[in-house]
Amino acid sequence: MAGKPACQGRRRKSRGHGRKNEIRNSGDKEILYGYHSVLEALKAGRRKFESIMIYENRSDKRVQAVADLAGEKQVTVQPLSGEALDRLAGFGRHQGIAARVSSFPVQSVPALFKQIEPRRDSFFILILESIEDPQNTGALIRTALCAGVDYIVMPKDRCALPSAGVSRSSAGAMEHAPIFLATNLSVLIRDLKKYGVWVSGLDAGADKGLFEADLTGNLVLVVGGEHTGLRPGIRKACDFILSIPMDTHITSLNASVAGGIAMFEARRQRLAFLKS
Repeated sequence: MAGKPACQGRRRKSRGHGRKNEIRNSGDKEILYGYHSVLEALKAGRRKFESIMIYENRSDKRVQAVADLAGEKQVTVQPLSGEALDRLAGFGRHQGIAARVSSFPVQSVPALFKQIEPRRDSFFILILESIEDPQNTGALIRTALCAGVDYIVMPKDRCALPSAGVSRSSAGAMEHAPIFLATNLSVLIRDLKKYGVWVSGLDAGADKGLFEADLTGNLVLVVGGEHTGLRPGIRKACDFILSIPMDTHITSLNASVAGGIAMFEARRQRLAFLKS
């Protein structure tokens, strides 16, 4: 079992908003679609809105909530036919709402260190290493915000980068997330260790169990890819490789499930430590 990724599992088929149907950025603009994505992007105020398009025959509380907030922010709202919205959203599940917006504001590694350096409290970083499914990425981002993760880091390649599909999969949580892109994760991990962090990766074949580990203090948690798990270089850079104990002959979990369990175990420990 050694080397089998803790989060490896069958990749879910796209349901209209995965990588296959995703709208790719055109320059500095993209089409955001779905009620939660558009509403949370409006709330977050991190994107520039060119316009919001709403299905011409839809009139309910959700539409009104988006329209009201758009009015407050002086964003144009225009009605569109269902066919036009389908084309605009690349046939993604738009729920009758889409928006033409600036691309998501990812940050750089220097910006990450600039934010870490002045901190006097402990921090929690999540690294998504080679997570390729936008649905997994979106779920992990949403869970990270709920579990108190301070920073989310992704590699610039071999992963599902922040996009309209990821935003929708996160139910709009991505719009509030502090996401950083790294060219070389191994170098990033090496540099992070200068700040006294412990780096823990997930792997189903690890001897050390998640619930035996100390996840307090400055922590970096690495979740590997759906199919490949942790790459050798990243695995070597980790201080600890942890597995999730399971009472079954099934030996692995979906990436977003495994990551979620680990993040909330870290949160549990960190809250208990603060209260002690």
